[in-house]
Amino acid sequence: MAPGEALRYLAALSDPQPGATVYDRNAQPARSHDVAGLGNALVDALVVMDDREFLSAHGFTRGHMTPVDHARWQAVYRQVQDHGVEIQSGGSCANTVAALGLMGASSTYCGQVGDDQFGKLYAARMEEACGSVPLKWSKDHNTGKCLSIISAEDAERTMLTDLGAAVTMEGLGDYADVIRDSRVLHLTGYLLLGEPMASRAMEAVAVAAQEQIPVSLDVADPFVVGVTRDAMWELIEEFTDIVFCNEEEAKALCGVENAEDAIVALGEVCDTVVVKLGSKGAVVRTGGKDYRVGIHAVDARDTTGAGDAFAAGFLYGYVNGWDPARSADLGARVASATVGQVGAVVRDRAVLAAAVAAARA
Repeated sequence: MAPGEALRYLAALSDPQPGATVYDRNAQPARSHDVAGLGNALVDALVVMDDREFLSAHGFTRGHMTPVDHARWQAVYRQVQDHGVEIQSGGSCANTVAALGLMGASSTYCGQVGDDQFGKLYAARMEEACGSVPLKWSKDHNTGKCLSIISAEDAERTMLTDLGAAVTMEGLGDYADVIRDSRVLHLTGYLLLGEPMASRAMEAVAVAAQEQIPVSLDVADPFVVGVTRDAMWELIEEFTDIVFCNEEEAKALCGVENAEDAIVALGEVCDTVVVKLGSKGAVVRTGGKDYRVGIHAVDARDTTGAGDAFAAGFLYGYVNGWDPARSADLGARVASATVGQVGAVVRDRAVLAAAVAAARA
């Protein structure tokens, strides 16, 4: 079933109610997890280097994600190894879920990895952040991986992604019950890029809709918008309670020339819209009202995962009943801490605790 057909089928099955401006966890059924994530489980390989000439020679668009096959990924990886490569667990949704766990939220995650060394590393890193996570394991495919080439000049990152086992999950299985036992379902647009993961996303959304669980969607990347725009818009319009995007993604998604028009257009179809505006901060539109927050300046070392970190901070505030401005401020603080290091997840719990305390004050 194509994503658009699946969404229309789900719409006939359920009539999800829009979320409140401020989430009241005391008014919700008792559930074990604050946030359940479903995503493409990818190991991150991070390298800091002078990138412009290298990217131009290989035909990669600076600042974007480019999908490649295993052979192409390995070839590029071998060429950057001399610059020093750091290996971590990753994937946009997993980054958000891990940051939530490290902040003290009860978060859980499902993705598929290969039964290999990278897969075991991935599981260990997620468990450090969240406790036991119900990953799927593939014996037929290698663990997916993302090479992030980080500019030594301005910290801009360009990603080359071999999805591997991450995009071959055959079904949700018992994870459907985990979603039912969660307060929020978090997804990213990467799931919509093809089958079978688009169907896995639809299955997860169906569970959330039937249980009246808010759905959070991070649009993810301008490339994703270009490929999945119609299906993504339908998902946002019919089933999404919180949507995260940056200025470029918002304009592409809405087919408009400026961010303000995009915010208005998204606000007409989604309860809570979070648009990140780079150095201009962020805007949250909910209940017909805009909340604007600034940035927390830091010497940028790596922009990898900044958007994922912002989503984590915002969702932490959301599930704890914070107002939109306070939640967005925490998102900005966590994103700032992430940009100030190499790697997509701040794993220093003391740094995250300080961010939470500052936003709460």
